[in-house]
Amino acid sequence: MSGFAYLGALLVSLGGLALFDHRFRLAFWDDARRAAWTLGVGVVGFLLWDVAGLALGIFAHGGSAHMTGLLLAPDLPVEELVFLTLLCYVALLVWVGFERSARLRAAGARALRGGAGDGAP
Repeated sequence: MSGFAYLGALLVSLGGLALFDHRFRLAFWDDARRAAWTLGVGVVGFLLWDVAGLALGIFAHGGSAHMTGLLLAPDLPVEELVFLTLLCYVALLVWVGFERSARLRAAGARALRGGAGDGAP
């Protein structure tokens, strides 16, 4: 059973990110199509990077008692795909959060200036 510990922790973490996303409507609960494309492109890019690293002998699969042992390809465990999804989802949520925060700060600064410079007479 401990062979699923790492995968389980990754899936619980993904679930927590999804709850956070839902609560603040950052990515999938704001624009699911755009979020899915963004996440997909990031995961595929990192998977290609991993495959290239494995092919060149830069990366190697280090077995662990806490991993399932299921491989997507030689030396590419299924946990790597879930981890890369987690990594890209975190990056997406942080990016959207910072973008939203900057937009709100700019709107607040304009309001404090009395709307000057927004094109209104």
